Amino acid sequence: MASTPTPTAQDERTAPPKNAIDRYFRITERGSTIGTEIRGGLVTFFTMSYIIVLNPIILGGVQDGTGNNLADFATIAATTALVAGVLTILMGVVANFPLALATGLGLNAVVAFSIAALPDMSWQDAMGIVVMEGLIILGLVLTGFRQAVFNAVPIEIKTAISVGIGLFIAFIGLVDAGFVRVPPGGGTPIELGINGSLSTWPVLVFVLGLLAMIVLIVKKVRGAILISIIGTTILAIIVEAIASVGSKQDNPSGWSLNVPSVPESVVATPDFSLLGHFSLFGSIPKIGIVAVVLLVFSLLLADFFDTMGTMVAVGGEAGLLDDKGNPPNVQRILVVDSIAAAAGGAAGVSSNTSYIESASGVGDGARTGFASVVTGIAFLLATFLAPLVDVIPSEAAAPALVVVGYLMVTQVLGIDWKNPEVAIPAFLAIVLMPFTYSITAGIGAGVITYVVIKAFTGKIRQVHVLMWVITVLFLLYFVRGPIQTLIG
Repeated sequence: MASTPTPTAQDERTAPPKNAIDRYFRITERGSTIGTEIRGGLVTFFTMSYIIVLNPIILGGVQDGTGNNLADFATIAATTALVAGVLTILMGVVANFPLALATGLGLNAVVAFSIAALPDMSWQDAMGIVVMEGLIILGLVLTGFRQAVFNAVPIEIKTAISVGIGLFIAFIGLVDAGFVRVPPGGGTPIELGINGSLSTWPVLVFVLGLLAMIVLIVKKVRGAILISIIGTTILAIIVEAIASVGSKQDNPSGWSLNVPSVPESVVATPDFSLLGHFSLFGSIPKIGIVAVVLLVFSLLLADFFDTMGTMVAVGGEAGLLDDKGNPPNVQRILVVDSIAAAAGGAAGVSSNTSYIESASGVGDGARTGFASVVTGIAFLLATFLAPLVDVIPSEAAAPALVVVGYLMVTQVLGIDWKNPEVAIPAFLAIVLMPFTYSITAGIGAGVITYVVIKAFTGKIRQVHVLMWVITVLFLLYFVRGPIQTLIG
């Protein structure tokens, strides 16, 4: 009796679709199953869901240039999850690509510390700049000008932007946790803990949370960041119940933001009052058109190039790249990502962008946009859990900022450090972001230095014309104070 041949992977890929979902998302054709896509989508959600916690910490933890806070943490968390859910589902349905989107970690730091904090700038004005950036990126994608901008900026500067933002995010995490601080009364610019000592309960909780997160990541535990945040929060609640540390407003050794305690409720009707919280052109009369253009450009650089790298990396992990290294439906992917940038600003939660954490779901088998639909639905369900965010102290969430900073800094290997013509501009871009607490200043210094070096080494023809335009704009940005004084 002849044995039945075992189906091969190629046979499975050429098998007819099992249902309408399979047919639309080409699940069988890409060698996957609906069950695998669901699992991969959930893995991606748990890997990147930390943004629901971190975005409120970053945006809600600072005041704008008028002295106002954006909103309470629960409102920011609910809106963050809502926008991420809708846009991730859109990516899956429109582009059929296993890529999830949410508020960009790094981009939100730009908005909070380099835009909203400017004198007289309100959160609505800052989010209006985010909307402008998203619309411009969308225009660049639709007109094909995207490639020209991409080619104009040297790869070392692009890499340095990501690395510098990584250091900046890590520094913010260390400050938020009280691990480093500005000492009162002058002296050194910053110091370790309080008077050079890590002797407070909140800092101890941060250190233990950071070590736990590092161990989980090294052991490649899925959802390591979220697991660590939850575990550290439970530890913080126990510490507060025993030691009654209290808030830093009442106790210099207290918790920086939220005082951890058992929540009164876990599920609540989400508050989406931040939707529409933006003023498209309100920033122009306050800081001037030149400053607005530069801020938009800074966001564009940080957002635009990361997206291209992310979709190629995820496509490569999924085996979906063509012979030129391009994923399928590139135009649709970029269009949705561009819409996400504007939508995040229009919703008042900062620019949304594609997440490299999507590779975790792909690593677990996701190959189609159906996985993104699953991730998006999980984000929508998470909007009802926003009250939990008010329980999490910054000391429990800050380790994630440090770890994500590390992940971004690993790109530093892409810079040719033996070539000073590109290494020095890259170095200045990287170090000046955390040292000046300004991502814009770091990018500007890197761009200007690069152009100056090329001009004085006889290689002026190697500088793209757009780089000259950018350089002039950054020069105007750095001297805008005297110019404004001169023209009244």
